[in-house]
Amino acid sequence: MSGESPLITLNNGVKMPALGLGVLDRSAREKTAGAVQSAIANGYRLIDTAAAYGNERQVGEGLRASGVDRAEMFITTKLWMSDYGHEAALRAFDVSRRKLGVDYVDLYLLHWPMPSNFEATVAAYQAVETLLADGAVRAIGVSNFKPAHLHTLMERTTVVPAVNQIEVHPYFLQRDLRETNARLGIATESWSPLGRSVREAPAPSAGQDPLAHPIVVQLAAKYHKTPAQVVLRWHIDHGFVTIPKSFRPERIAENIHIFDFALTAEDLAAIDAMDMGLRGGPDPDQFDLSRTAFRVED
Repeated sequence: MSGESPLITLNNGVKMPALGLGVLDRSAREKTAGAVQSAIANGYRLIDTAAAYGNERQVGEGLRASGVDRAEMFITTKLWMSDYGHEAALRAFDVSRRKLGVDYVDLYLLHWPMPSNFEATVAAYQAVETLLADGAVRAIGVSNFKPAHLHTLMERTTVVPAVNQIEVHPYFLQRDLRETNARLGIATESWSPLGRSVREAPAPSAGQDPLAHPIVVQLAAKYHKTPAQVVLRWHIDHGFVTIPKSFRPERIAENIHIFDFALTAEDLAAIDAMDMGLRGGPDPDQFDLSRTAFRVED
């Protein structure tokens, strides 16, 4: 075992690992169960999937094959926009739970705010509040919600989201959104923590790689770590939950081996200064079902 993540306490008292495995890659579905097994063997206890990733069944297979007790694991999945609305959300959750093969989900998130039909977004969150009250989930939250989305949602609902999972990496700090999360008692969870979103985005973002930035490279040499380990440690030292994606056993092991060093305040500030406001993923204000090919499969 390479390491074990520290825990953060969510606003409802539930404890969540600060580092987990992300499995967003529909083309690598056949590798998902093995990646989950490898992650658990290396000390990961947080696995993050989503209905739209099309691999909840494979995540469940990896969980069962690992031999680790379900109670030791923290499983996150997400509700896709096509299932927003109260009854649709409840049905979709049952499908996700059945695919995962679990009795409960630790964290259930609304995947996007869908401003074009925010009424359905609110209804979905109200359904998720019911799941929380019934004990089907341990914590609930959102993903990709901007401050205005959060405030509007909270005006119409009862439970403050425990987590807001958003794009965060050294080229895209989202300071205002993170500050809003903190003020509201919402944990920030960073997806694309190593900047894969900008490396793979269309121009003008294409080719940008935070891991190749001189500051990160220099810090990697200073601490005898890889650039990826330095950036992941930056997330941890800022208090974020982070879910680097990988299906390669050696990279999975590398990504969790970050708890034997810490960055200084000066190191953190240097990486913070790399921020270019460079979003690689969709803008939540414009993203909708009509703008994505993702579909939830039976």
